[in-house]
Amino acid sequence: MTEKIQNSRRGFMKTSAIGATVIGVGFVAASEPVMAAAIQTDFTGIKAGEQMIPVGSFQMPAYVSRPENSKGSLPIIIVFSEIFGVHEHIADITRRFAKLGYLAIAPEKFIRAGDPNAYGTVAEIQKNIVSKTPDAQVLNDFQAALVWAGKNGGDLKRVGVTGFCWGGRITWLAATLPQVRAGVAWYGRLIGEKTEGNPLHPVDIAADLKAPVLGLYGGADSGISLESVDHMRAELAKAAPKNPAAKASLIEVYPDAPHAFHADYRGSYREGPAKDGWEKCVAWFKKNGVA
Repeated sequence: MTEKIQNSRRGFMKTSAIGATVIGVGFVAASEPVMAAAIQTDFTGIKAGEQMIPVGSFQMPAYVSRPENSKGSLPIIIVFSEIFGVHEHIADITRRFAKLGYLAIAPEKFIRAGDPNAYGTVAEIQKNIVSKTPDAQVLNDFQAALVWAGKNGGDLKRVGVTGFCWGGRITWLAATLPQVRAGVAWYGRLIGEKTEGNPLHPVDIAADLKAPVLGLYGGADSGISLESVDHMRAELAKAAPKNPAAKASLIEVYPDAPHAFHADYRGSYREGPAKDGWEKCVAWFKKNGVA
């Protein structure tokens, strides 16, 4: 039976591993002042709000959105957040997918490490939150979210993943899992130092892709070089003869767009690339059977 989801824009509460309430859905201070362009998707025709998803004995918070009235199982989209966690922008994206007929789930991957809202700078979040959130744990949480989705009205044969910045990198990694049909990675880092928590990066896993990925990048991104984008394209081309998912993957670069050009609540937002990227994202999932 589908678990009940209460409609709530402000009611999604992150809960720490020791059970203390941390923050509600808002905007993390370190993510820059909220801009007037921030999109607010209403609840008409959908149900959206907090859900706790079991990962073994741990309860992982997630923001879940779905059509209010639907017949049959729903295609599933897992949304991976930026380093700022599941705040209002990420919750809004799940509602946008719900309006299109998806069961959209944004798991709070950083909950064990702490609350990004407790830190005022990106550097502090990277040091105290992101660095303490290993890829293996994130992918295990992802699979737990799929188990929950399959028990709550989701179609496990139609699974898509999308993510932004930190979540864009994770989207590439998640596309190596057999449950995934397609991925859309928004300006996710492609190369980096290999550590115990991050043993592989997207350039290392092109040959292991199980699902095609659409990568959306900004040509004016000061943190993700065009050289790294070209490196990823080269790895996909190298893997393409033996890997259909790598062959089908595609990278789109918006020449004048900065990092986080889809983040409508931030000064980096660029309406043209953001809207075009969203249209390509939705079309990519439909093309690859996640609809």
